[in-house]
Amino acid sequence: MGSFKGHAVPGTLFLLIGVWHIWSSLFRYVSNPKAFRVRVWNPVPGFDGKLKYLELYLVVIGAFIDLCIELLYSTHLKFFVNGILNPSHMNDFEHSGMLLMFFIFGVVSLLTEKTRFLPLPEGALCLVAATAFCAEYLLFYFHSTTHKGLEGHYHLLLVLLIALCILSTVVGALLPTNFPVDLSSGIAITLQGLWFYQTAFSLYGPMMPDGCQLKEDKIMCRSAASEVRGKLLANSQLFAMVLGVLVAVVVSFVFASSKYGHPDLSSLHVEQDEE
Repeated sequence: MGSFKGHAVPGTLFLLIGVWHIWSSLFRYVSNPKAFRVRVWNPVPGFDGKLKYLELYLVVIGAFIDLCIELLYSTHLKFFVNGILNPSHMNDFEHSGMLLMFFIFGVVSLLTEKTRFLPLPEGALCLVAATAFCAEYLLFYFHSTTHKGLEGHYHLLLVLLIALCILSTVVGALLPTNFPVDLSSGIAITLQGLWFYQTAFSLYGPMMPDGCQLKEDKIMCRSAASEVRGKLLANSQLFAMVLGVLVAVVVSFVFASSKYGHPDLSSLHVEQDEE
């Protein structure tokens, strides 16, 4: 069973990185479409380069702090009981494994960018990020905490969004100059962050569907009809999020192209239309 904070904290991290990825992808494309390259992370400009690696530091520090909370604080250091992993904290161990993968991705990316010890190309970093998303996917798909009913439906939709993150990141490694792929990666990460928030508000906050309630660490619905209405509401919420994000992306593209658009942008579109 999760909690409001347990969903809101990772949701905040995914949302911040996803929105930054969307804007960076749009900005880099409209600024110089012919030189566009897929990036698994995006540097922060200005401030004399002091904030260049802010995104990577956010991933590393955020994942490390959450990892310590899950592995050290939540378990109270009781890792083993009678010679086996503490069954009462399997949920925490699984979350720790997922967070460790994102921590490794951040560290590997920093070593690649700031040192000569690990000169990996951008495509390889995409695959490392995809591995972290795969760990997250496996965690929620084969969770030791059995998600059933309404709670299970919310987590099923989350798994689908994680799968989109994996797909877009892998394709980014295969098509390193494709703008839609890079943009799709940012959209998928943003939707995942938003869905973490939606799950927090719907299952552990004020947006609990009518006829359902949190009781004894479980989501209980009065009837099958109430559960079905809750699932349909979840589908509608996801649809509204997808629509809202797509509208925001279109508006952002129009703004970026009008303010930062390169002369090659219009000519490139004409060439594509002629083809």
